[in-house]
Formats: sequence, structure tokens, C-alpha cells
Amino acid sequence: MNQTVLITGSNSGFGYLIANTLIDNGYRVVGSMRDPQGRNASVANDLKARGVVVVEIDVTDDESVSKGVEKAVEEVGAIDVLINNAGVGTLGWQESFDIDDFKKVFDINVFGVQRMVRAVLPEMKRQGKGTLIQISSILGKFVLPFLGSYNASKHAVEGLAENYRVELSQFGIQSLVVQPGGFGTDFGSNLLKASDRAVAESYGEHADAPEQMWAGTEQSHDSEDAPNPQMVADAVLQLLRTEAENRPFRTVVDGTGLNPAIEGINRATEQAMQDIYSTYGMDNLFQLNKR
Repeated sequence: MNQTVLITGSNSGFGYLIANTLIDNGYRVVGSMRDPQGRNASVANDLKARGVVVVEIDVTDDESVSKGVEKAVEEVGAIDVLINNAGVGTLGWQESFDIDDFKKVFDINVFGVQRMVRAVLPEMKRQGKGTLIQISSILGKFVLPFLGSYNASKHAVEGLAENYRVELSQFGIQSLVVQPGGFGTDFGSNLLKASDRAVAESYGEHADAPEQMWAGTEQSHDSEDAPNPQMVADAVLQLLRTEAENRPFRTVVDGTGLNPAIEGINRATEQAMQDIYSTYGMDNLFQLNKR
């Protein structure tokens, strides 16, 4: 029997593509988004017409998350897979992001992940099975300038996923990470900019370097040979089709040639984790307890 999958941020980008790909392949899909009866009504109706159950969830709001997950369960039954896709990008000199700026980013990209996981875990633990997939980024393993608060949030997501991996394995729940590279979605149209422009201006002739860098990035995304974001949805589908014991913890999806470098970092991280846990006699926590 195909599984029931809840995807956050399904109104655009990777989330929209993942929802369509999974529904086309026989999965029961719940797509969450903000304001499905207002600004996102068109895409919500499109997904509904294809068989996706649409629920309203704002991942920055505890009550919205709770009610949205409850509604999803009412509509489709227990959630087998949670895909945390909702997120926001940032652009600017890191120093120019004040604490409130960082809070906004982390509220969506990190705390939103935690809210969603906490909402689905009680039922997954009762079932003795479940899958958590975090749509992270290759920037969760290295950094690029002018994306500092985003880099930091994705490093945090990687840590959350790693910890859930070892804490939940004995309960039959698997934690996985998908690391997309740069793709031409609408991600760049909603970037959070730094509040403290005065700090940016203190960099003198380089003050606008973030915007210049991003303009070049957008140009590459629009080129004829730019990687297709459908690659990410296909990678998620492949993960779900793979037997749980054969799934990699991290999956890199990049069409710009960075796969070898990121996969190298991932292998080194994985080996270090395995060695450390073996030293402490806890290597069994990497084994999924299937019930």
C-alpha cells in the first residue's frame, strides 16, 4: 500500500514539484501552504484537481501547525512521511542581519521544522514507523558569502535531522536529508534582506556585492543548460521507492558539478559519526528498528 505523505510549502518550487510527482506515482499526498483560499488559491485548486489534499499550515505558528496536521489526519488518516520543504532564503552581508532578522529566518527554516516534526511524531511512534525528510541544502555542509543566515539555518537543520536519526531509529522512524544545489525556482523572488542598511554601506564600494552576486546566480539559473528542479522531486521519489535499510541518510541533488565535493563532505561526516558512535558503543542507533 502506498504511503501518505505530508509536504510543507507545496504552493511553489520544490514542494509543488514533489507533490505532483508523488501524486502521479500513486502516493496519497497532503500539500500544505499558507492562505490556500486567498493568494495561493490558484495553485491550491490546481493541486486539488490532481488529487492532492490541501491544508493550511503556517510553519511559524504553533496553532496553525497543530490544526493543519489534525486536518490532514482527518482527511487521509495517519501520516507516513513528513517532507519539510517550506523555507526562505536570505541575501546580504551577515553583519547587517540584526537579531530580529535571524529570528525570522530561523522561525521558518529551523523552528518550523521542529514544529512540524513534533506534530507528527506522536502518531508515528504509536505506529512504530514513519519517515522524516528534510529538504536542506548543499549550503548545510559549506557556506557561500552573502547567504550567511540561510547557511546557518541549513546547518541547524542538518543537526536536527542527524539527532532525530539516532534518537528515533529504535522506534522505527527514519530521518533523512535531501540537499539540493542551486536551481531556477521562485526561491530568489522571496529572499529576506538584511535590515541594517547602514552596516552594509560601511563596506563602501563593496556594499552592493550581495546583489551583484545574486544577479549572476539568477542569470545562471535562467540559462539553457541550467539544471532542472524536477531533479529534486525525482530524488525524493527514488528515496521513497527504496527499501528503508538501503536509503542513504543524505542525498545530494545538484546539477552544477558540486556533487563530488558535497558527497565527499558527507562521506567524511558519516564516517566520523560511525567511528564516534562505535567508540561509545552506540553504533546500534544507526540501525532502523523495523516493526
